[in-house]
Amino acid sequence: MSINCIRTLIEDAAVSHSQKVAIKYNEKNITYEDLLTKVNQVAFYLKELDLAKGSRIGIYSNKGIDQVIAILAILSTDYVLVPLTKLLKAEQVEYIINDCDIRCIITDKLKLENIEEINFDGHIISYETTHKDIPSFEEIFKYYNKPYSCDVNGHGNAVITYSFGITGKPKGIVLSHRNLIDSARVVSQYLDLKEDDVLSGILIFNLDYGLNQIFCSLYKRATLALHRFILPGDFFNHIITDKITVIALMPVTIISMFDEEEHRLPSKELLANVKTITSSGGNVTVKMANNIQKYFSNAKFYSMHGLTEAFRSTYLDPTQINIRPESIGKAIPDVELYVINEEGKQCAPREVGELIHRGGYIYKGFWNAPEETAQRFKSIDILKNAINLEGQLRDEVVVATGDYVYKDEEGYFYFVSRQDDMIKTRGFRVSPYEIESVVARNLPMIDQCAVFSIGNEEIEEEIVLVYSSRSEIAPKEITFELKKHLASYMIPSKIIYKKSLPLITSDKNKINKEELKKELLETN
Repeated sequence: MSINCIRTLIEDAAVSHSQKVAIKYNEKNITYEDLLTKVNQVAFYLKELDLAKGSRIGIYSNKGIDQVIAILAILSTDYVLVPLTKLLKAEQVEYIINDCDIRCIITDKLKLENIEEINFDGHIISYETTHKDIPSFEEIFKYYNKPYSCDVNGHGNAVITYSFGITGKPKGIVLSHRNLIDSARVVSQYLDLKEDDVLSGILIFNLDYGLNQIFCSLYKRATLALHRFILPGDFFNHIITDKITVIALMPVTIISMFDEEEHRLPSKELLANVKTITSSGGNVTVKMANNIQKYFSNAKFYSMHGLTEAFRSTYLDPTQINIRPESIGKAIPDVELYVINEEGKQCAPREVGELIHRGGYIYKGFWNAPEETAQRFKSIDILKNAINLEGQLRDEVVVATGDYVYKDEEGYFYFVSRQDDMIKTRGFRVSPYEIESVVARNLPMIDQCAVFSIGNEEIEEEIVLVYSSRSEIAPKEITFELKKHLASYMIPSKIIYKKSLPLITSDKNKINKEELKKELLETN
């Protein structure tokens, strides 16, 4: 079996740290030895389904130890994991199922109704025993006790994660087993993770940032303490009770953590055990950094910048957070970053250009989306005017990120904008087209609509929907319909009525969103 896969970490940890707690969630614990046993039981059952090699298996459930077992079990087979965030509505899940032809879904009893709503014709497995025709983990743990072995190829497809692309439909990005273990290795290195660390599993496991918490914990034989963030007080109790030392956060969570009256927040002495905090998925403001430093006085705070097409590009060293808080930092180990202009030449300091990612952690491409893959995954020839490519030995692939940045005189990068009009809110990427499509299908009384974003320091970008119709519609009525079809983070926070929408002069088929945005900002 390849050494470049997560499976090797589980097997090795079960031998070297058999009785150590691998995962904890509330009052439940599981050791590394028991984790391997349960992972093997589920993996054995999955193999008995006799699906074709490379078949996709989805996980659509709430967080828990069983969810982690399911993730690791799929990664112990030659099938491919497709995480489906619990925030997705039934029709969004159905799209992903059809897009990558998911043949099996692992779920819990709370999400089972959503799956039944879309008439999924593949295999369904539930954590809990719910129906005699649906196998459960409870039954698998009881009856499947045969030895299990596997041979995982490090370069094989391991995971397909979905985010929203420029066409408005979710696009699956394909990660290899090698990608997963490389990301665990590099993060463990630059965060200086240790065996005695307790990592907070607060992130949802639908994208690489969240999944990486599981894999880093395995890589260092540390402990992962799961938590579902609902209220700040509960989260702080989790940090204190579980003796958390490492926390990975989205910026929107940092805002929520401190959205309490100061007397309700714990003292810095109670949080002194935390040594490392990371943030990715959005911009970190000075206020966020100040709050982290005020309450987590012993923690090093790492601000990071990742890509859809590669695990991560940059991190800002904690010593720089007060000096240059708006910077996204410098390249992580094994990565080279270039900023090029329209002629492909390297930009001068403070000249804005497109960020090109070269080196490690590049993913395999977009699933069944050759145009999107070709747009982002480029030949290294794109850098021919920026670096010396003398004696080219192979056609190396780099990522043209679509992120526009600049680099200062000391080599620190600063994010400016994105190439497309993608909205980034609450740590999620949202396509305006997706929301506009739902409006067109389900709100026929609306003649035209335009979706765009305006800046909001607390959630990075705020979604705005402007529409025209014969008469004004109550915003609550529009929101009520949108909530039936869209995840909660995709619901516009501002809904504005106009008798008519401005069109682009050069193309009367397109709404002039820039004019709408300018008008809204001037009004405010």
